[in-house]
Amino acid sequence: MQVVVYSVICLGVVAALAAVILYLVAKKFKVEEDPRIDLVTECLPGANCGGCGYPGCHGLAEAMVKASATGSIEGLACPAGGAEALKKIGAVLGLEVQAADPMIAVVRCGGTYDLAARKAQFDGPRKCSVEAALFSGEKGCPYGCLGLGDCVEVCRFGALSIDKETGLPVVDEKKCTGCGACAKTCPRKVIEVRPVGRNNRRVFVGCRSMDKGAVVMKICKAACIGCGKCAKECPEKVQAITVENFLAYINPKKCIACGKCAAACPTHAIKTTFELPKPKPEEPKAES
Repeated sequence: MQVVVYSVICLGVVAALAAVILYLVAKKFKVEEDPRIDLVTECLPGANCGGCGYPGCHGLAEAMVKASATGSIEGLACPAGGAEALKKIGAVLGLEVQAADPMIAVVRCGGTYDLAARKAQFDGPRKCSVEAALFSGEKGCPYGCLGLGDCVEVCRFGALSIDKETGLPVVDEKKCTGCGACAKTCPRKVIEVRPVGRNNRRVFVGCRSMDKGAVVMKICKAACIGCGKCAKECPEKVQAITVENFLAYINPKKCIACGKCAAACPTHAIKTTFELPKPKPEEPKAES
């Protein structure tokens, strides 16, 4: 019995000494944190989505407070919080901040089931990351959307869903914050975060394939074939379209959303968020 009592006493003494030592060490090496960091963190939505490029909202808050010493937090923003959060942060830090353009996710793949039929069946784990590592996908396109929903799982705002009829992700514009978590997760880089655009007008190429036209058309009827017709239609002063590796790309910073490229695309690979103007009927030729 005495052995047990002595053991308990010894353990108690050791625990007390350890607690004292830890307290003294913590006090000596304590790092004072700027109280504004917590205030800035409170201005953020708390989603910890990583869209800002930092490990969570607290990490972004630390970066903002540190940058505020230079008199500007330019380049630092919370996509999920948007202009409202940035305004509050500016008030906390005593800075005038300019809100960045609102962003939104777009799906750069038009390979629906009717335009890109399944050529194989994947019986492994229903994860895009797994399927992408094993083979080209059920549709046979090594660049297209796999449709297994990795992007849906990482979206903290419920802005993504998989359309069962098309097999492609659908972005809910009212919920999407443009945080970019889905774009980072997609193994095929099918999802891109682009500016919302003036009056919600966006034009983008719904394809990522870099195969030659004859090859890709055997797989998907909605693919970009790199013909360059879109680039020719783009106004000379704008020049928003480049074609490289048999794939067209529209620069959102230059695009004026005129829709001429989409109207000229033979495969309808260029997507718009607005209705294209109907072509004017040709006037009948006068009989001589």
